[in-house]
Amino acid sequence: MLNWLTVWGAIQAVGLIFKVILEEVAKEVATDGTNILLHGIPNKVLNQLPKEELGITAGKALKELLQLLQQQLKVRCKLSDDEIKSYTEDVRKFTKDKYVREILGQAFDIHCEHLNAKSLEEAWQRLRLKSLPYRFNWQILIDQYLIQVQELLLESDTLRFFLTSEQSSNFAENAGIVIEPMVNFNLAKYQESIREIYGDIKLDSLDTSGYAYRNLNLWRMFIPQNVRETHQFLPQLHELPKEYFRQLRESDELALKISDAELVGQKLLYLEQPIRSVLDVINEKHIYKSIVILGYPGSGKSTLLQYLALNWAESSQENLMLSPIPLLIELRNYMRLRENGECENFLDFFTQCRNTIAQLNQVKLHDQLKAGNALVMFDGLDEVFDLRLRDEIINDIHSFVNDHPYVRVIVTSRIIGYEPQRFSNANFHHFILQDLEPEQIQDFIDRWHELTFSDVADKVRKRERLQEAINTVKSIAELAGNPLLLTMMAILNRNQELPRDRNELYNQASKILLHQWDVERTLVEGNRLDKKTIDYKDKQAILRQVAYYMQNSHPGLAGNLIRENELEKILIDYLTLREFEQPREVAQMMINQMRTRNFMLSFLGADYYAFVHRTFLEYFCAWDFVWQFKETQTLTIEQIKYEVFGQHWQDEIWHELLLLISAMIEPKFVGEILVYLMAQNGEEFAFKNLFLAAKCLAEVRNRSGIISIANQLFEQLNALTKYDLSYNYVLYRDEEETKLVQEIRTQAVAAIAMTWAESSDTKIWLQQHAASDDDSDVRCAAVEGFAHSFKDDPNTKTWLQERAINDAHWAVRRAAVQEFARGFKDDPDNKTWLQQRAVHDDHWAVRVVAVQELARSFPNDPDNKTWLQQRAVHDDHWAVRVVAVQEFVRSFPNDRNSTSWLQPPVNQDDDSDVRVVAVQEFARSFPNDRNSTSWLQPPVNQDDNSDVRRTALEGLARSFQYDRDTKIWLQQRAIQDNHWAVRVVAVQELARSFPEQSDTKNWLQQRAINDDNSDVRRVALEGLARSFPNDPEIKSLLKQSATHDDDSDVRIVAVQELAHSFLFDPDIKIWLLERTMHDESAGVRCAVMEELVRSFKDDPDTKSILKQRAIQDDNEYVRRVAVEELVRSFKDDPDTKSILKQQATQDNSASLRGAAVEELARSYPDDQELFEIYYNCAVNDPVEIQADYEGNPRQIALQIIVQHFSQHPYTVPLLRDRAENDPDEQLRNFAQNQLQQWQE
Repeated sequence: MLNWLTVWGAIQAVGLIFKVILEEVAKEVATDGTNILLHGIPNKVLNQLPKEELGITAGKALKELLQLLQQQLKVRCKLSDDEIKSYTEDVRKFTKDKYVREILGQAFDIHCEHLNAKSLEEAWQRLRLKSLPYRFNWQILIDQYLIQVQELLLESDTLRFFLTSEQSSNFAENAGIVIEPMVNFNLAKYQESIREIYGDIKLDSLDTSGYAYRNLNLWRMFIPQNVRETHQFLPQLHELPKEYFRQLRESDELALKISDAELVGQKLLYLEQPIRSVLDVINEKHIYKSIVILGYPGSGKSTLLQYLALNWAESSQENLMLSPIPLLIELRNYMRLRENGECENFLDFFTQCRNTIAQLNQVKLHDQLKAGNALVMFDGLDEVFDLRLRDEIINDIHSFVNDHPYVRVIVTSRIIGYEPQRFSNANFHHFILQDLEPEQIQDFIDRWHELTFSDVADKVRKRERLQEAINTVKSIAELAGNPLLLTMMAILNRNQELPRDRNELYNQASKILLHQWDVERTLVEGNRLDKKTIDYKDKQAILRQVAYYMQNSHPGLAGNLIRENELEKILIDYLTLREFEQPREVAQMMINQMRTRNFMLSFLGADYYAFVHRTFLEYFCAWDFVWQFKETQTLTIEQIKYEVFGQHWQDEIWHELLLLISAMIEPKFVGEILVYLMAQNGEEFAFKNLFLAAKCLAEVRNRSGIISIANQLFEQLNALTKYDLSYNYVLYRDEEETKLVQEIRTQAVAAIAMTWAESSDTKIWLQQHAASDDDSDVRCAAVEGFAHSFKDDPNTKTWLQERAINDAHWAVRRAAVQEFARGFKDDPDNKTWLQQRAVHDDHWAVRVVAVQELARSFPNDPDNKTWLQQRAVHDDHWAVRVVAVQEFVRSFPNDRNSTSWLQPPVNQDDDSDVRVVAVQEFARSFPNDRNSTSWLQPPVNQDDNSDVRRTALEGLARSFQYDRDTKIWLQQRAIQDNHWAVRVVAVQELARSFPEQSDTKNWLQQRAINDDNSDVRRVALEGLARSFPNDPEIKSLLKQSATHDDDSDVRIVAVQELAHSFLFDPDIKIWLLERTMHDESAGVRCAVMEELVRSFKDDPDTKSILKQRAIQDDNEYVRRVAVEELVRSFKDDPDTKSILKQQATQDNSASLRGAAVEELARSYPDDQELFEIYYNCAVNDPVEIQADYEGNPRQIALQIIVQHFSQHPYTVPLLRDRAENDPDEQLRNFAQNQLQQWQE
């Protein structure tokens, strides 16, 4: 037998610190053959190569690798022998990893030209090995290794013979292996193909004017959006009123059976998640290997994936193989090709299909996937409309992930209709795209106009016009958060004026979105149910009727909901009017289409539909009012005044709709509406009548026929700038009164500035009020109004500077500085003036704004570095120093010199808020910088403020989560810190960064038992349950904590984690049943019942325990939860109704009796026999005078009788009796009001 160490040259390798690893491998080879470092060679070829010769060469290759590793650490990184020796265990784990061996084994391909250094670096991090020094260079190491292995192959005559290209081809042919030529794996061609397909933004469907948008490519326009991580929370559920959400849940259209309390908890958890750049999330590949990106239509899901592909395609030729190859699969296109027989799986899609990006060699692509050198993106899961096919796709994605465990995967889908459970079960992380932030919208607008306008004056004018429309009109601002609609705004703004022309914006947007609602194709696919066409005008007419119906039904314009049967009736009526032969069938086909794809209307579940964007509900509803007024003449101007404006001017939800109406009708009719509004007494409603009137007047282009009416409105608004209350109050001490007066006065100024912006008299009026009004709030509003309305006036700049220096009140000076900076940010002379204000103004709030505006007006200005550093250290107010730190990091994100000047704010500033922000920015700006750990450690250990210590610990954990030293720091802080919040963060980060490690498990168990703070024990239990599922030791600990911990919140978490992690354990159900009766905390007993229903809904014991608790529990909250769960899960059980009756009449808690009465009416609305229950409750329920009398069971019962039994002969007599005889004055008033409404 060969002495492997001798033939490998290990005996002679004096000074090889990692020799012990070679010794272990020699034993491995002796017992397990030569299968080391050879995974890169196909087995059928490997089996025919000389094993002894391979073993010799493979061992020598491993020795070379270990020597190169040692050389890097010693020579390049300047480590001592002892320091290098400390890496021995990590190197052993590294070289034993199957994936690492596959990469290293690729060097045995005689044709191999490079190895993927980045994949090896990621493998080191994935294995959570000790951090390498920052000078360690994987690329140099792997290049040298490849050269050494290739030389070893050439030195062996035997291996050189077998591995030359000709002999390898013969071997492969004899072994039945198909080796396709390398030429087909042409990454340069693939790169160019990506550029051609995704390089330019496709605007043909958005702009039909024929304008050629040159140089508008995605690479230059893409703005990374922000995301929030979501743990099974889907925000559209919270847009539904409670009663609709309940129906959605009871109709089994929610994959997750969650209670109202859990839903609220999930929403809070979602909102607590940090908002992060989507690119930051994608770049954290070690944490988020597989992710799902969710978003609404037009939110930028596809654009994101195209940008990621382009990002790779813009790399230089030599760097193409250093980053994962992007493989973008548009699932709608993939399904079409699969159905046509052009491909069978995802791999075929890139290697065989025509009309894809570019075909790649299948064998080589498979090798790249196997090595993890790919980013695979599945775009548009929601585009697969057939639910059966969608399930197949999900199964295929899961199989693909399992077959290629090292490949990163991204899936995109719309939010509505998506069910997260299956992807969550496969360890996918879910993120929801957020609307664009104001800064991102501004960035988009700046880039758009810079790239699409050549005339400088035209570019500036139209850029500012669009930005002003977004800043001043709420509905436009809401749409601007959507990238698709923002793009449409930018296109429309080229030739039309926003915000006045927003009706046209909505019209054009609806045309484009309705074009996607391809009803005609559906009719053809439905065997030509009818030969008639439905064009966009028909679709708009349908949507007008739908919107009008919504605003007339409960809950009105605020609801944005319509039932399927109501929608179907509108469609059938319209199609019948259009003389379709089979209107019901066509209507149903259109509805089925809505169920699978978002157009203007989308399916929410539980047979409810809604407008995709609320703005379109307002637009189509306004259009329908105007259609009835102009076209069908079924609505008069008197009806518009009294029934539309008269009933809704107090409700701000209606204001945008009323403004849209004003923009669509003739000025003389708007004048009549203004007269009506001015005649109303609006003081009770903070003069909403007059402010709405001003906005309506602003919609009128030609005011020549209503000048006198406009003048009357001006005088009334002018009077409001001096408005005050008729009773005495103390300014600022009486906050509510002070705020009301301030809002009325400043709104009056803003209304005048906006509505009469083109008048020279307005200019003088604003200047006078800005200079001499005795109310500083009015002066502020006048400054802002003047700056917005008269920006192009040559004197505006000087006037703002004068106000910013000379006004006596800091708020006015701040407003002037801000308006000056934003209105004239392209003027280089402004920089010096802003610096003076940031240093010399005697109020910190003015200096804060000056620092912010200077940094943002002159980004990347190198002179700002030193200036911001000085402000961050020398300003005498902490808020200015905080802003200076933030703006420096924002302006110079990767400045290596920042580490030195950030240290004083981190360690020495005397204000803890400054230190917190400095630590946050320091950690965020220099992740993976080895020096950063030494700078973050002092605040972690020594700062006397817990917020600073907590923030520093978070930064250390997030930036160096794979560093072994980080783990030690977390463990120390979690025990030694004297503040619970710091210990909570330490425990959370330890569980997040070092899961599945045995010492982590033991350590968390100690914290879950021994820490004296309940929050620390709680997060330790959560970390244990999620990191070590199905572990019997953890099960025992959870049971112990759920039973014996003295804090009810800890016990609740323990119960929940037990039920989630050990659902299939036969003992769990019995244990949960026992805790519903014996835990002393009502909250715990409720949590246990909810877990029973979630996990064991169909078990008869669950129903029994709910019935028992609903009657016998001594806590009213527990009894209430038990009944709610009974109604939700067992409404049809006759005992459920009986228990509700019993609670409604006999329970000793008034609130529970009221809730039971309400639940009876909600669950059994058609049960006439329940009238007696309601009647007896309204008359006989014990009298309890309550501040919140709406919770009074008698009042609830009366409401139910009025709503559901209005025709019952006893209803009116009962109301009269209660109005006269009820001992509760509040209830008598309620009954009297009901009688009065009844009579009206």
